[in-house]
Amino acid sequence: MSQNHYHFEVVMSCEGCSNAINRVLTKLKPDVSEIRISLENQTVDVYTTLPYETIYDKISKTGKEIKSGKAV
Repeated sequence: MSQNHYHFEVVMSCEGCSNAINRVLTKLKPDVSEIRISLENQTVDVYTTLPYETIYDKISKTGKEIKSGKAV
């Protein structure tokens, strides 16, 4: 299974927001190998073998607005 890198621009106003996203994505381990969240840059980078839609859905379930997302 090949590793994918997905990059999302997500509206996060506080550390609680980024922690919520981190929490839902961490539950997907071991399918998610790395999560990089930047509150400052409003970005979420995910390294995973899962499809894009799965990661997108997980992030959107936290209630945060996803401005954009793409496979890198």
